[in-house]
Amino acid sequence: MSIRPVYFVSDGTGITAETIGNSLLTQFGDQAFECQRLSFIDSLERARQIAATIRADGESRGVQPIVINTIVDGEMTRELAASGALVLDVFEPFLERLEQALGQRRQPRVGRAHAMVDPEAYERRMEATNFALTHDDGVDLDYDEADVLLVGVSRSGKTPTCLYLALHHSLRAANYPLTPDDLDADRLPEKLRRHRRKLFGLTIDPSRLQKIREERKPGSRYATLEVCKREVAIAEAMFHREQIPVLSTTHTSIEEIASKIVARIGLRRPSYF
Repeated sequence: MSIRPVYFVSDGTGITAETIGNSLLTQFGDQAFECQRLSFIDSLERARQIAATIRADGESRGVQPIVINTIVDGEMTRELAASGALVLDVFEPFLERLEQALGQRRQPRVGRAHAMVDPEAYERRMEATNFALTHDDGVDLDYDEADVLLVGVSRSGKTPTCLYLALHHSLRAANYPLTPDDLDADRLPEKLRRHRRKLFGLTIDPSRLQKIREERKPGSRYATLEVCKREVAIAEAMFHREQIPVLSTTHTSIEEIASKIVARIGLRRPSYF
């Protein structure tokens, strides 16, 4: 089966086009795709250049490229269509119905989706990100202002999850790594006990953990399967005994984990994508 080229094209960051596009493409698991994001296409000349590139790519491969488009300018979108690609306009199916419902015409504005239209919301996001960084891996143990506190063995996915919660949900997320001393004691560290309602345990399959640790510290005892199995087993038993909600990062994406945490704690703030 030939590889189908896919372009996520946008007059802004391209995040929306890529997110929606990837969601669509996952429905076709038997097809191989080669994806590329083309951001900040904000002029007619640039749109023509991109259209020429897409057309040439399709001709060289002998297949019709796919374009997931979030450009709001109609003329630029028509240039993309002239490439011969299958152009899927993310906004088009909804705009006419919104115009009818709202009783007004749209006013296309380039880059509005990811612009800093709400300075206060943006500031909250930056504060949450700084909080996650300063409270990473037990660096700062003052969790009074934390919205959520992730606990788990080393390399179980705590840091990236905290940063995602900060960047996309404006939540002050901290994380605490269970140290060898904590695991030997086989009980929840005292410093975490008064924050029990904020705790979420992250766990991971030992084999997956071993591969991650081996990449970080090749040949170390820390990365052996025996140590990984022991640490995960002790951590999971601790979570169960302390009735701490647990999420596995083995086959679950950061986005899913973050969404489950947000739903569980019931704390929602304006998202910023």
